[in-house]
Amino acid sequence: MRDTYILGISMNRFGKYPDSSMPELSYGPIWEAIRDSKIDPHDIDISFVGNAYGGLITGQESMRGQTILREAGIFMKPIINVENACASGSTAFYLAHQAVASGQAKLALAVGVEKLFCDNTGKSLQALSTSSDLEIEGKMGIVFAGIYAMRLRTHAAKYGITTEQMAMVAVKNHDHGALNQHAQHRKRFTMEEVLASRSIVDPITLLMTCPLGDGASACLIGDAESARQMGKRPVRISSTVLGSFGYSWHDSESVTTRVAKQAYHEAGIAPGDIQIAELHDAVAPIELFLYEELGLCEPGKSKDLIDNRDVWFDGRLPINTSGGLTAKGHPAGATGIAQLAEVVWQMRGEAGERQVHPYPDIGMAENGGGNVAGETAAVAMHVLIAE
Repeated sequence: MRDTYILGISMNRFGKYPDSSMPELSYGPIWEAIRDSKIDPHDIDISFVGNAYGGLITGQESMRGQTILREAGIFMKPIINVENACASGSTAFYLAHQAVASGQAKLALAVGVEKLFCDNTGKSLQALSTSSDLEIEGKMGIVFAGIYAMRLRTHAAKYGITTEQMAMVAVKNHDHGALNQHAQHRKRFTMEEVLASRSIVDPITLLMTCPLGDGASACLIGDAESARQMGKRPVRISSTVLGSFGYSWHDSESVTTRVAKQAYHEAGIAPGDIQIAELHDAVAPIELFLYEELGLCEPGKSKDLIDNRDVWFDGRLPINTSGGLTAKGHPAGATGIAQLAEVVWQMRGEAGERQVHPYPDIGMAENGGGNVAGETAAVAMHVLIAE
């Protein structure tokens, strides 16, 4: 397997775009990524397009990737449609990396896009509910927020985490989102405001949750030769790992922990080497157990990272400097590549007011999707190293 690099990456501002189709949402990020990479789009050998709910919301099934890339003027080469719940974009990235690493392609395009906002909120929420196992969670009437709430309450009871500490994760992410021109929500909130916002399911409140919205992201992946021609700091894909649920049946480790261990091993690093991370905070406080599952702190010590402000963009381990899903937004199919965009921009010194100093050399992104029997159905993790 040969080394692969991110040549160009982009996203639009996540938000509500009632008059824009998925092809229209994708056009800008695709061409911005192409311009960022300085490649000839005719040289793209293969494309992977990640989308989770477009068929349910728009009615376009079977070949959404082809309709999206037709609008962008990219065709004739293979176009692969990718659906893997909220990890669809990350899975498209994983497959694009594999295509280049294996030698199948020299240049590969990964796109993530989602259109969740429509004039019927119930339709959007119904679409989201299909990313749980309808034979298990569906028959029990359990929704994502309920699953997160049960995990948070269990974790809090075991380690003495307070609702105030949970709220401070949301405060942090909204602080970061206020500095990000691509974020759907760009407003700061106090801990008191987070706790006073409408209850969703105890202990989760409205300002701890990610908003409903639309968006797209895109990434060009190439080999070392292509990276040397860019004129920007090369960012190598040191590892990219995709895993599925299973601890309930086979071992005591969650899929997130299993995937993280494999990603660190393949990258030849330890968790302590990570200098910046983007995590899947569909509900802000779940960052607390993600810190532990990813090995970024010892079990029960996640609250210390919040209390000491270690995970703010000016702390020792900046996490979700983009604002995370909580503030940046979570148009599911677009999320995974958007997370990578933030890590790349930080490594290149292109993150503006939220820029981490010194520029990080080693970063990671973790993206989850779906639920099966209470566990995340799919988890993707990517480790990037700037050279």
